[in-house]
Amino acid sequence: MKTLFDKQTSKNEAELRAIAHMPTKSLPVLISSDFALALTDTEFMRIAVLLAQKSYDEGGCPIGAIIIDNKSRKILGKGHNTLVQEDHPYNHGETSAIRDAGRIDFSQTTIFTTLSPCDICATLIYMRGFSRVIVGDITNAAGNETLLREKGVQVDILEDQQGIALYRKFRLEKPEQDLEDWLGLSAVNKN
Repeated sequence: MKTLFDKQTSKNEAELRAIAHMPTKSLPVLISSDFALALTDTEFMRIAVLLAQKSYDEGGCPIGAIIIDNKSRKILGKGHNTLVQEDHPYNHGETSAIRDAGRIDFSQTTIFTTLSPCDICATLIYMRGFSRVIVGDITNAAGNETLLREKGVQVDILEDQQGIALYRKFRLEKPEQDLEDWLGLSAVNKN
């Protein structure tokens, strides 16, 4: 099958944006195996940040995630936070990407997340047996990296400055929405 992106294709913002916005199941018509193998961790994190930007543009919390197969580097799932957009209390970037990937064996996969995982997402990451998580922002939030390591998950930090700036901007603009995303409406109502 002829794909649009092959090993000769540049990996610039436009290509990464197309990957972020195309449904995961359709990616094989866009991305060749060689192109996927050539994508770096930094470029996968950039795709996750583009998903976070999508959430922000929709009025939601700017958190994105992407799951790849460790060997082929094929994208298996991706998602963004839809707390506001879907009126869904725990559809975070990570849970959205896991849902998108479906019922697969996650033991040979890596999940890229634009923000340090909350308690629910961290628990789901180790319960589903991910081998590795790469976190794009521990400047705005950190905390579950130690827990994940203790559960046997390799944790790498790959801070993305655009993602950090986006989340900082969101926190300043919508502090109650940020609090709700982390702790629920009960925390907002107590505040």
